Amino acid sequence: MVICYLGIGSNLGERRKNIRRAIAKIRQLKGIRIIRLSKIIETQPLGGPPGQPRFLNAVLKIQTDLRPLVLLKSLQKIEKELGRPRNHLFHGPRAIDLDILFYGNELIKTKDLQVPHPRLGERDFLMQPLLETL
Repeated sequence: MVICYLGIGSNLGERRKNIRRAIAKIRQLKGIRIIRLSKIIETQPLGGPPGQPRFLNAVLKIQTDLRPLVLLKSLQKIEKELGRPRNHLFHGPRAIDLDILFYGNELIKTKDLQVPHPRLGERDFLMQPLLETL
């Protein structure tokens, strides 16, 4: 089993409910155990089109035996189930955003996945909740 950290964000619809629903769906995945959830914080959107609603963000610490790309596909399926189209506007508003921040100590760089998450250190909306879950 590997320790992973997942970023969760929402700025459309019932943001807190979106996050709770995503966590419930992650909890139901075989091969995943949730260890810790950070506080949910409210932040300004970073980039993207102007006038977006504010985000709610959190970080989950999980233990998993899913391989990185299988985990990614599982998270993308949850995003789709919760109303996020795969062809969404880059940095645009979204009902749910699930990102793999860390996958153990692995460095991963494929066309579909980059871990650690790119520009993680520049994103307080991820760093603050991440530090809370360490």
